[in-house]
Amino acid sequence: MAALTRNKKNRTNSQTPPLNKRTKSSPMKKPAKSQKPPLKKQRRCIPEEKPEVSTDEEEEEEIEQSNQGDEGSESGSDFFSDSDGEEGNDDDDAELLGGDLLDGSDDEEGTLGSDLDSDSDESDIEVKSRAIDKKRKKEEKDAKDEFTMNIKEQPDEFQLPTKKELEAEARGPPDLPSLQIRIREIVRVLSNFKDLRPDGAKRTDYVDQLKADLCSCYGYNEFLIGTLIEMFPVVELMELIEAFEKKRPTSIRTNTLKTRRRDLADVLLNRGVNLDPLSKWSKVGLIVYDSQVPIGATPEYLAGFYMLQSASSFLPVMALAPQEKERVVDMAAAPGGKTTYVAALMKNTGIIYANEMKVPRLKSLCANLHRMGVTNTIVCNYDGRELSKVLGQNSVDRVLLDAPCSGTGVISKDESVKTSKSADDINKFAHLQKQLILSAIDLVDANSKTGGYIVYSTCSIMIPENEAVIDYALKKRDVKVVPCGLDFGQPGFSSFREQRFHPSVEKTRRFYPHVHNMDGFFVAKLKKMSNAMQPTETDKPVETMGKAQVSSSDDDEEAEAIEELKKPSVANGQPKRESNTKEYKNRQKFPRSKETHKGKRNTSIKSESGCGTVEEPRKQKKKRSQGKNEIAQAREEKRNAMRENAMDRPKHRK
Repeated sequence: MAALTRNKKNRTNSQTPPLNKRTKSSPMKKPAKSQKPPLKKQRRCIPEEKPEVSTDEEEEEEIEQSNQGDEGSESGSDFFSDSDGEEGNDDDDAELLGGDLLDGSDDEEGTLGSDLDSDSDESDIEVKSRAIDKKRKKEEKDAKDEFTMNIKEQPDEFQLPTKKELEAEARGPPDLPSLQIRIREIVRVLSNFKDLRPDGAKRTDYVDQLKADLCSCYGYNEFLIGTLIEMFPVVELMELIEAFEKKRPTSIRTNTLKTRRRDLADVLLNRGVNLDPLSKWSKVGLIVYDSQVPIGATPEYLAGFYMLQSASSFLPVMALAPQEKERVVDMAAAPGGKTTYVAALMKNTGIIYANEMKVPRLKSLCANLHRMGVTNTIVCNYDGRELSKVLGQNSVDRVLLDAPCSGTGVISKDESVKTSKSADDINKFAHLQKQLILSAIDLVDANSKTGGYIVYSTCSIMIPENEAVIDYALKKRDVKVVPCGLDFGQPGFSSFREQRFHPSVEKTRRFYPHVHNMDGFFVAKLKKMSNAMQPTETDKPVETMGKAQVSSSDDDEEAEAIEELKKPSVANGQPKRESNTKEYKNRQKFPRSKETHKGKRNTSIKSESGCGTVEEPRKQKKKRSQGKNEIAQAREEKRNAMRENAMDRPKHRK
């Protein structure tokens, strides 16, 4: 019925011939095919709507054909006739039928066109992907050809630069890319010199060239690079030097006197600090990656909840392992990171002597102690070498000695170490460290029930400052090296160059930035076995009072002889030589005995041999050490008695 009503409307309104309609509709349809394909949204909509329209129109055509019957066939034959009446009606019906057919064909062409467009899009994508793959393969091939060409241009064996080439390089600024390439080649050759060495080449030439290139490329002096080359293999040496060029991550230590690590981490995370636990070996450390606030100015820092401290500074305190209610000495305490860690482990019990020789550093030490809530520490300002005389020998349980050093393990923090340190500086530091470690050993009581330990540490990787100092202490005092209690770290050197150290030195631990991702550090732990001291040429401790008496008497005799020679004459005008000859004769007749028997005999000799001569009172001697004061005083009293007897005897004769 819908189709019949539609046909009636079209018949009444249609006045133009059907030919004109076809000619007008067809030009509109054809150019649409030559236009660009529709957009994606249109493509998606076309297949969904047009098939339904085409099916409805086909159903209408079938109804019209069934209603018209034979008229449809006649209209088909007279389709282009100009007759009136029924033929006109038939023409109108034919026009409608043709329009519907044309519309249906256009819809079908639209659906087919959309399918063709989608297929063409897929084909375009495939073409583009194939072109990209082809271009990529071509680039890879070109790169490979260029690489092989460069290899062919270079000789198979690496050759050291000639003198002329080195002179030409010295005239201009350093070419860092070429230096790095040459360093890598030299390292490759030296790592397997037996197989890769050129004919007639010497290892020393390659080593010398490597030293020169490293000095010019990384800014080290010849002494430091030469020492590092002797200590490490070339491959590990390059890893160490590269690690020194990068900064170590920032780490903080939780103050267990005021908070826990978990609570502190939660608070800092809320403040925008990105952090993680330091490692398995530390229960109080946190590593900070980045922060939106200054990590050294947060309210938690000012309240003393944590301390900015490098990871390597945790190690000496962990090796010391102080116990509660002990007496502990920190010989070089400033700025207080290790001291506050010791106080936290002791839970503010016992006594800690925090010594610092430099007065300007006492301010930071006291400030950190107050901020961290430490109450069991006494701050003192003494030279560490004299600390055993101040606090007393064998008076404490444990000693921590973080000795002053050259700082060759913290080059990433202070790059001036690359050029400022020399062999003389290393020797001076080593001499000071040997004196300090002997003083630290003298402070410790070997009979302590819980202690008797000394921990020695430096932020240096030089062997004269580390293993050589420990070997020196083993020879001068009755101590032994014990394990540090640290599960990681590399063992110390038992030999270096011509030096041979005690085998137990291997129990010490070394830490490197390229291995452990922390500053270069050395830690050694000693156990004092007895309070006895061994005399040496440089250090002559006194074991018994008898030896001290003999040595002091000999010194007194020499001093007396020198003073008597310097005196011009005696009171009675006789020359000094006569008195000396008389005393010499008396000494020959009656030889001087030991200290226990010389008092009475010397008085009798003086009284018998005196012939009216009066000796002047001797000049007051210089102050002696505390160990000899009592002996010197006793000797002075005996001399005074002898002088009085000598002066009273001539008067008695008159």
